Formats: sequence, structure tokens, C-alpha cells
Amino acid sequence: MTDWQLTATTVYCDAVDDDVTIMVYKDRSTACTGYKKYGEGLNKETAKVLKKKAGRLGRNLECEGPLDHRVTDYRDRLVAQDKATSAPTKLTKKK
Repeated sequence: MTDWQLTATTVYCDAVDDDVTIMVYKDRSTACTGYKKYGEGLNKETAKVLKKKAGRLGRNLECEGPLDHRVTDYRDRLVAQDKATSAPTKLTKKK
């Protein structure tokens, strides 16, 4: 069982060519600052910045949303670590 409420990491997201912070909550729900900025919160000014970056890089830039592999990979890694640390330890009797 986890003893934390929230854990976060900052990673480079090549989908939007920016650093984003991925948050995982105790209930395993997730949030990403990149999605808040480049996905659901995309405004004209931010879209213009993305378009300019895309032109400079020569490829399309678009937020991949809340189920982006970076978000789910981080969440899944935390879940696996949590399971590994909370697994019962096998006790052996000394003879």
C-alpha cells in the first residue's frame, strides 16, 4: 500500500517539445501539465508557439492527451514498484 498522496516527475515531452510534469495520485489517477497547456487548455497563443516549434523542427507537434505513453508508463512503473515493496516477505524458520 502506498504511503504517499502524490508523486511527480518532470520529463521532456517530444510530442510538444517542452518539459512537462507528470503527476500520479494515490488512487492512481494522473495529470500532466503538458496536457493542461497543450491539450485541453490550448489557446491561440499556445497554438502559435507549437506551430512555430513544429516549423523549426520540421515535424508536427501535438499533445497526445492524458493516455500518452509517458504518463501511463510512469504510473505503471510506480504501481509495479508499490507492488514489489508491499509484497509479503516469506519467513523461514531457523532449525
